[in-house]
Amino acid sequence: MAKQEKILWGFFAGILVFLYLLSSTDLIIKEKKTEIYPVSIVIGDTTDDYYVNFRKGVEQAADDYNVDISFITLFEKEDADSQMELVKREIEDGALAVILEPVDPVECMSHMDTAALGSPVIVAGELLPVDSVKAAVSIDHYEAGKKMGEAIAAEHEPELPVYIFTDNQGHSYNGEVFEGLKSVLEENGFAMAVYERKSPDTFRKVIEETVYPGSGTAVVACLDASSTSEAADIIGGSPVYGRYIAGLYGTGTTPSLLGQMDKGVIRGMIVSNEFDEGYLCVEKAVEAIRRGSAREQITLETYYIEKTDLRENKFEKILYPID
Repeated sequence: MAKQEKILWGFFAGILVFLYLLSSTDLIIKEKKTEIYPVSIVIGDTTDDYYVNFRKGVEQAADDYNVDISFITLFEKEDADSQMELVKREIEDGALAVILEPVDPVECMSHMDTAALGSPVIVAGELLPVDSVKAAVSIDHYEAGKKMGEAIAAEHEPELPVYIFTDNQGHSYNGEVFEGLKSVLEENGFAMAVYERKSPDTFRKVIEETVYPGSGTAVVACLDASSTSEAADIIGGSPVYGRYIAGLYGTGTTPSLLGQMDKGVIRGMIVSNEFDEGYLCVEKAVEAIRRGSAREQITLETYYIEKTDLRENKFEKILYPID
């Protein structure tokens, strides 16, 4: 091989080695770094048992938008002060946005008015008139209550009393559901009695009393998933109660609630697309982080369903997302 040819091959080899070294040190080919957005979700309960589909939506959005999610539950129910302390703690620990389901919107708003939160807040509920709140995703709770009332009025005579169960009537969203339900029941001449859980056996005592001589039958309407679940477990646990409870109505989309409806324990439920709610909350959080999105209220539709609707294509996508 001629000397000149050897020099040429050596020159090319040197170039290849040089290019390899450049690329391996990111001087030429730089790997695109994926930005991760830490977002915390502070729910309004001490357990996440009733957030199954909401969490599925959150997890899907987290995958789509590269979000690192922290899911925070309360230490005690109905404690707006400690909930807002959790919000502040999460922001101090590095959350670029917080998704908040307020236990008491008025109290939480008061805290946010006086606190300088360094990250945007997305509300799982109604849009609060506070600068740090950039978006809200919710259902029309009053309309949800009306739909439950309309179903009861269509299926029962007003001579039957309606026992209304609630985990916490002071929670504003439960209060809105109650107002919608009450407006329809009063219009149709139904008598009502409200029972808020004060002890572990509050609902059981009410249901047990229906079997006493002279008590008669009644309808049970639950304002939240927790009370719906407990009432269904009590009524479904004894065939005797089924003869005295003319119908159980509630709200929620957890697998256990849907199973109780499939068994015929629950007559009807108000549901919404909780998967979309979770997904949209995360999506709006990312938008607020990236470009400080304009304030926006998103209201999702609610539906009244019965057992026959569980296998309908329209509702399967809402009740069993990505199963």
